[in-house]
Amino acid sequence: MSRSGWRKRLARAAVILPPYAWLAAFFLLPFVIVLRISLSDPASAQPPYRPLFDWTGGWDALMAFLGALDLENFETLASDSLYWEAAISSVTIALVSTVLLLLIGYPVAYGMARAAPRLRPLLVALVILPFWTSFLIRVYAWIAILKPEGLLNQFLLALGLISDPLTILNTPTAVYIGVVYAYLPFMILPLYAALERLDWTLVEAAQDLGSPPWKAFWTVTLPLSLPGVVAGSLLCFIPIVGEFVVPDLLGGSDTLMIGRTLWSEFFSNRDWPLASAVAVVLLLIVVIPIVFYREIEARRWEAR
Repeated sequence: MSRSGWRKRLARAAVILPPYAWLAAFFLLPFVIVLRISLSDPASAQPPYRPLFDWTGGWDALMAFLGALDLENFETLASDSLYWEAAISSVTIALVSTVLLLLIGYPVAYGMARAAPRLRPLLVALVILPFWTSFLIRVYAWIAILKPEGLLNQFLLALGLISDPLTILNTPTAVYIGVVYAYLPFMILPLYAALERLDWTLVEAAQDLGSPPWKAFWTVTLPLSLPGVVAGSLLCFIPIVGEFVVPDLLGGSDTLMIGRTLWSEFFSNRDWPLASAVAVVLLLIVVIPIVFYREIEARRWEAR
């Protein structure tokens, strides 16, 4: 190979290697550590697990580890309905919340994209303005709003719309309100980015050809904004599945989510191996949508 060819390969490697090194150091290595702990046994010690594999033992230790390997913690997850219900509840809440976010975020992003160019930076700033305040403080603010003597009930009582305070706090409704509020900017921004780049002359052409506005939106605007819809949906769905703060502060004791179960196993029960097994399952749940998205995107690019 010529010297210029080697230089091109080195330049390509210099661009590709840093992201892979970052993923290996901050994703793959921690995952391997968590997976190793999930294959261990709990113990009353510090740390509260008994390693089954000694890294310094070499090949003999590795063979002994593989010979004594069991999936006891994963068998516990499969046999105990608590963890299945937590996983199903988390996915359900994430799906419903993502749909609500899409129904609310799309009109907002559409209005921002159709606004005058001089107003768009201000509108984007208003969307990201909540990020200037701590996430925890914003969730605590919803406690003051949703509690029986909170601002929402006082407002409804003053208008005469209700005679008794509504019970919203510590219910699934409060969890949905908190999640939708917290993740709405993550839905609006990708949708706005997709709609802002859209060629609006295509919509005008569809209307000139006799297509009513709703049909022009359905056949032109929505298909062209699908990348933003998918990106925003994944950007919201994945973290909502593992959400802990919102269900812990706004949800009741019967609000079951895998993030709360994970926290309970780590800090209350101090069963690190079982908690690590829950973390591995949670990772698999959030990786599956990413794999599907990559497959869909690959097929879309191949079809071009």
